[in-house]
Order: sequence, then C-alpha cells, then structure tokens
Amino acid sequence: MLDFLWNLGSFIVALGILITAHEYGHFWVARRCGIKVERFSIGFGKAIWRKVGQDGTEYVVAMIPLGGYVKMLDERVEDVPEELKDQAFNRKTVWQRIAVVSAGPIANFLFAIVALYLMYLIGVPSLKPVIDTTRANTPAAQIELKEPMQIVAVSGQKVRNWEEVNLALVGHIGGKELDISLVPLSSTTASEKTYTLDIRDWQFDPDKESPIGAIGLGIYRPGIKPVIALVTNGSAAEIAGLQLGDEILKVNGQPYQDWNDFVDVIQTSANKDVNLTIARNNEQLTIIVTPQAQTNANGETIGIVGVSPTQIDWPESMRFQLEYGIVDSFAAAADKTWQLVVVSFKMIGKLFTGDVSVKNLSGPISIAQGAGTSADYGLVYFLGFIALISVNLGIINLMPLPVLDGGHLLYYFIEVITGKPVPEKVQDIGFRFGAVMLLLLMSIAIFNDFSRL
Repeated sequence: MLDFLWNLGSFIVALGILITAHEYGHFWVARRCGIKVERFSIGFGKAIWRKVGQDGTEYVVAMIPLGGYVKMLDERVEDVPEELKDQAFNRKTVWQRIAVVSAGPIANFLFAIVALYLMYLIGVPSLKPVIDTTRANTPAAQIELKEPMQIVAVSGQKVRNWEEVNLALVGHIGGKELDISLVPLSSTTASEKTYTLDIRDWQFDPDKESPIGAIGLGIYRPGIKPVIALVTNGSAAEIAGLQLGDEILKVNGQPYQDWNDFVDVIQTSANKDVNLTIARNNEQLTIIVTPQAQTNANGETIGIVGVSPTQIDWPESMRFQLEYGIVDSFAAAADKTWQLVVVSFKMIGKLFTGDVSVKNLSGPISIAQGAGTSADYGLVYFLGFIALISVNLGIINLMPLPVLDGGHLLYYFIEVITGKPVPEKVQDIGFRFGAVMLLLLMSIAIFNDFSRL
C-alpha cells in the first residue's frame, strides 16, 4: 500500500510538472501574440483550486491530473464581442497560430534540457560499462573475452555508463549491424578493439530483459558472499528460520560453490525440501527449507525461498561521478536531449514498420512505477526520469493526429501551402479519426501496463 501511494504521489508530481511546462509554452506564446487566454488548467474535471488573475485569465488545478489545456478566445467556439475579436485565436496569422501550437512541445524539450542540466550539475553516480561474458547464440557471441572489458563506444558514439550503452543499443533495434568498441579494464593505454555485430535477427522482450542482456552482453558484477542480506517477510526462508547474517556452507550436503548454483537448486525444488548447512554465531546449523512454487514469465513453475545474498562492493576504479561545470552541464544536457529525441523518433518509426513490437508501449501505470522508483533512488534519478518523459510527451504531441498539437500543425502547414484554411468539415472528420487512433494507442499501452503487473 505504501509503495502504491509513493508511486501515485511521484506520478502526480512528475506529470503535474510536465503538463505545466507544456501548457505554459502554449500560454506564454499566445499572450505574446496578443491572444486573450480565458483559462489555464492543469488537469481535467472538477476544479479543486481556481483563481482569476489580474490579466483576466482563470487559473485552475483540476481533479484528474492526466492532462491540461489553455482555453483561448476563439470565434469558432463561442460568440466574441466586437471589441475583443482582434484578440481571438482564429483572427491571428497562420504563422502566429503555428507558433502557439508548437510552443507546447518545444517547452517540453526545453524543460528536459533544464532537468538534465540540474542532473549533470548535481552529478550522477555511475558505473563504467564493463562486460566479462557473452551469451551463446546471440549477436554478441562473437566477442572474444579473456578478461573484463569496458565498452567505450557503440557504432562510434562514445558511452560512459550503462545508461548511455542502453540508449545507444535501443537506437539500433531493427537495424542490420552495430559496432561495439572495447578496451581492457586492466589497461588504460591499450588500443580499442571493435566488433561488428549482426543484429538482423536481434529482438528483445522488454518485459523479460534489457537490450543489453538481449544482445548477449554479460554485465560484470562484483563477487557475491553467501551471507544472507535479506529475508522476505512470509517467505519460505523466514518460515524455515533463516536469519540475516547466516552464511550458507552446504546445499543438500554438497559444499556451496556459487550463488547461481544455489539458485538453480532452489528453482528446481519447488515444494521439495532442501537441506542447508549454515554458519550462525560460530555454530553450524542444519535448516530444512521448502521453496514455494511460483510461475515465472515463461509459464514455468520454479521454487522461490525469498533471500538475497551480500553483494561485494564495486571497485572504486569502476565507480565515478558523471558531472559537469556550470557551462558544460548545459552542453551535455542539450546533447542528451537531442539523443533522446532522435531515439524516440526512431522507435516510433519502427513501431509503424513492425521492427519494434507494440509491447514496448507504456501507459500511466508504468510511468507511475517509473516515477516512484526513480524518486526512491534520489533527486538526480528523478530529474533524469522526468526529462525522458518530457521528451516523449513533446514527441507524442507532435504526431500528426488531428486531436494532438501535431494534427493542428498539419492543418496549418496545409493552409500555408494552399493559402486557405482546411475546411471545417475535413477538420472535424480528422479530429474524430485522431481521437479513435489516440484511444487505440492508449488502450494498447494500458493493456501492456496491466500485463506487466
């Protein structure tokens, strides 16, 4: 329940900030173009707060925080007094109308730059992208690894941490090949070695693994101590009497080898007794635990006991703070925003070509979970998250669906070319079509959200 409330609160804060930025873009440019703004609303439905400013605009915060709007004076919507007609939206030039409509998405992109600027100014705790294994029958299987290697570039694009690697890989989904450049972690002077991976058959299910794992890269992780660091409430481990700090010595009479072997034994022993020999307070104890049966993502029944091991700390040589100065942070933020825009447009294009499955679409539930998780990690991660969502919000609004900003812009550019407005009847048909398409996309996204729960 607490997780739900935290996610919900973080979702409302994140969406409220992004909607305000978007609608303020429309509002600010409309005022500069001499258009009378009647209402500035964050949210839909019943107003929970309202105030009429000295400018005559009614400012509203409404009950449903899933959008917002700027209501401008418009003769197509209502009767306008003669003395106010020059302030009506429809009386403005087509270029002024284009400026007002495009200002919302532009504001989202600018907000992303501001959020990322603050993120880089504060500094992001990061890990070097180091791999120590590759998986057979994957594009990365051809990479030869004799020691841990650091990824320094993906198809010529420099990468410094795993987040940048992930973003670079996503941009190549549906492509034919990509290059991965590596250097040995043990040497700072060795030359790069570049591998060209065939990715024509590369696909991944975002519900099951990341692009990094799907392409076959094994992320280097420090060793694991067989010392229990977490016992889940109500789990088989708690029922059996396992405690924090217990060290696993033997599993079914066999000396403990590594954590993966232990997990294999547990997963193949659903509802079967497993004998564990542990060390506790300088004594050896034998505990019988019965893994609880659970169905995994592949529909297979596996055993779960509900414990986590102690993770050895990451080496200092692999940890660093990704941060910039006051000026350089702006350049880094602008560059990152541009990368997000490019990758997002590529992904939308690949949705239409079929290179990317509609399973990748996410709705409000996934956004709420992402907001809660990032906020839980800290301010810098929350800033990065809302920058990503802000870019996507701006791009979605630029899609040429008549119910969105992009649809309005499409009509206005047609007007620029033809010299006359698109007929009202054609616009009305377009708005109906756009509403159906948007509802379809939202339905798919929400269905995906529920299927991931």
